[in-house]
Amino acid sequence: GLALKGPQHDEAWLIFLDMVHNYMPTFEQKAEALHWFPMFRTWFGLCGLCKLPWNDIVPEDNAETLEPAKIMKHVEWYTRFFSTVTGRESKPDDLITMSEAVYNFQRLFNLKMGFGRREHDAIPYRAAGPVTKEEYESRKERYDKQLVEKHGVDITGKSTEEKVKILRRLREEMYEKLKDAVYKRRGWTAEGIPKVATVKRLKIDFQEVLDLLKANGVTE
Repeated sequence: GLALKGPQHDEAWLIFLDMVHNYMPTFEQKAEALHWFPMFRTWFGLCGLCKLPWNDIVPEDNAETLEPAKIMKHVEWYTRFFSTVTGRESKPDDLITMSEAVYNFQRLFNLKMGFGRREHDAIPYRAAGPVTKEEYESRKERYDKQLVEKHGVDITGKSTEEKVKILRRLREEMYEKLKDAVYKRRGWTAEGIPKVATVKRLKIDFQEVLDLLKANGVTE
């Protein structure tokens, strides 16, 4: 999917926040989450720090904050820690920008190796599910409810095979819309390649990077 380097820790755990807690119902909110959270998780790796004190232990009043999923009190603590150790006065947004530069450079490296495009962000066929008639019927009530209530589909008289086909098509279309929203938020082209303006903002506009972008049709 949209993960650059293996989704287990950096990116896939957002599924729980989305599917269980419904913290991000719109594509724009999902895109913001798929920008901020991977960047902050990347920052831990860059600094050699453990993320457990961030979100495995939360302040008592965390639920009352504007963005409880981010646990901003702890983000601010990490910011103070970084500033104290390095002598570089920083704000929470600065930590995200540090990671953003590395994250985009990783994407560019993927591009250099022949990947890093929209087509490579596709999810496995199985992941879009349901795949088989048996799978659909094992959770018929759930899938029927999604078709009717979420997508407004009239399922009267439709066979299981027809419903599988419809639900998969709708899910795949939603994923393409999610890609569009994520690419826009990250400052990438519709093909999932960082724009020239993005690499310049992040100060990774080395000549080799600009040449790579130009070779892939990105000039602005």
